[in-house]
Amino acid sequence: MDTFKLEQARSWILTAAAALEKNSALLCDLDAAIGDGDHGANMARGFSAVVKKMETNPPADIGALFKSVGMTLLSTVGGAAGPLYGGFFLELGKQTVGKQELDAAMLVSILEAGLADIKRRGKAELGDKTIVDALTPAIETMKGAGSDVAAATRAAAETARDAAVKTIPLLARKGRASYLGERSIGHQDPGATSTALLMESLAEVSAKA
Repeated sequence: MDTFKLEQARSWILTAAAALEKNSALLCDLDAAIGDGDHGANMARGFSAVVKKMETNPPADIGALFKSVGMTLLSTVGGAAGPLYGGFFLELGKQTVGKQELDAAMLVSILEAGLADIKRRGKAELGDKTIVDALTPAIETMKGAGSDVAAATRAAAETARDAAVKTIPLLARKGRASYLGERSIGHQDPGATSTALLMESLAEVSAKA
């Protein structure tokens, strides 16, 4: 697939919503070990609201879709995830105003902009045991994966999944988990895991196009 169209963008969000609902208990279990234990429920609730919004107010372009996703997540997702994921999708929306399709390079570019927003809001860097630890290597992998969107997103998803597991030995330096200090070591970060689910959903949709 050479381009990522509005229909794929819609399918990405629907697929992600289903994946987050399916894995809600897993994400809550991961979060219970180092956080408040509600990350899965928060993400599932937020994306459920996003799906309802899409059904009642279908977006006309990719930018409008991502803006709607971002605004809805900001208003429905509790904890740190709301501002981080909400801001991420709002930034994707800013980068794609009026767009009906994106090529692989543009897709990488908007994800980079979204990552920059997450880092700005969360003040997190690579190695801090956060969303950033899954999204950063995933985007780097996409950069070197060529112009085929399906192949690039598949490679990114595999990297994100592996990167989420690699947060297990890390010491949390940001967010609720950082309060635990050394006790945060040995647990997989829930935010990195939900990010991996988003990237896997993106790859799944891109493969079907």
